[in-house]
Amino acid sequence: MDKPPAPSRRITIVDVAQHARVSTTAVSKVLRNAYGVSPTMQAKVRQAIAELGYRPSAAARGMRGQTYTIGVMLPDIRNPFFAEILDGLNDHLADTDYQVLLGPGCNGEEAEAKVTHAMIDRSMDGMILIAPVSSRAHLEHVARTVPTVVVGRHGRSATYDTVADDDFAGAGLVVDHLADLGHRRIAHIEHHETDPDRLAEMPNAIRADGYQHAMRARGLAGEIDIASTSYTQEGGYLGAQQLLARPVRPTAIFAGADIVAMGALDAIAEAGLRVPEDISVAAYDNTTFAAFRPISLTSVDQAGHQIGRNAARLLLDRIADRQRPATQIKLSPTLVTRRTTAPPPA
Repeated sequence: MDKPPAPSRRITIVDVAQHARVSTTAVSKVLRNAYGVSPTMQAKVRQAIAELGYRPSAAARGMRGQTYTIGVMLPDIRNPFFAEILDGLNDHLADTDYQVLLGPGCNGEEAEAKVTHAMIDRSMDGMILIAPVSSRAHLEHVARTVPTVVVGRHGRSATYDTVADDDFAGAGLVVDHLADLGHRRIAHIEHHETDPDRLAEMPNAIRADGYQHAMRARGLAGEIDIASTSYTQEGGYLGAQQLLARPVRPTAIFAGADIVAMGALDAIAEAGLRVPEDISVAAYDNTTFAAFRPISLTSVDQAGHQIGRNAARLLLDRIADRQRPATQIKLSPTLVTRRTTAPPPA
């Protein structure tokens, strides 16, 4: 019986130095982009690296203090809005040596702690946590250990930077648009917040507050109607079912996220109703599929790509200077109107 082939030996810095006929110190300087390396030396070493297929060891780089890896924690890989943020992250990091590695947080504190601890254990240079549900104490513990940027969560901290959309104003844009069209019975599908300590920070809670504030400002306090489910397609489906079963159903639904609107549209079609002829639907995120012609969803644009770029910029600044004051960036949303909203039926 033939023996299996021996695994290929990993190419080392010594192999590169021998192939380029330079010292290992010279190779190390090229890899670190150190000052004083001549263009000729750069070209010679880079050619040897390419010919040998050399890859730096992340473990070895970590021992020297930097791995050039950034961990990104996502709460839900199925939500297309997070892809917009990742695009912005990658665009900003394109001309750097950093690589992004993803970890699913699964919308739970235990899962988030597992992911963040794994990233710390692997000596990642920094972390970007997208819409984390963990306690403030856990986030600050992580940020004291490794440079951290928190995305999509409001509130201030001296230990980590934040990037968020003005969710309160964004919800107001939806209500004002629907009220201007003539709607009064405007309902909202929210993500149920289980921890009262997070109410002041989570985007879903702030959007719900913005909805209620805008309804009162338009003289519609008596029409406030909220279905509390989750920011998922199933949550949108169940929320719309609840609202459509009301004795007097709404003429418009504000879904807290585009993915929620997808479920709501399913429930509305299943009930034999038409959008927007019988009921209007507006959402939040302005993801790519919102602009698809068959869907054409009215949605709040919170500039996911710009959020990602800002998060990457803040993290690189934080990696370079751990002691600088924390920065909070809040972006102003806009409303993109499409075919899912129209005046209410007569």
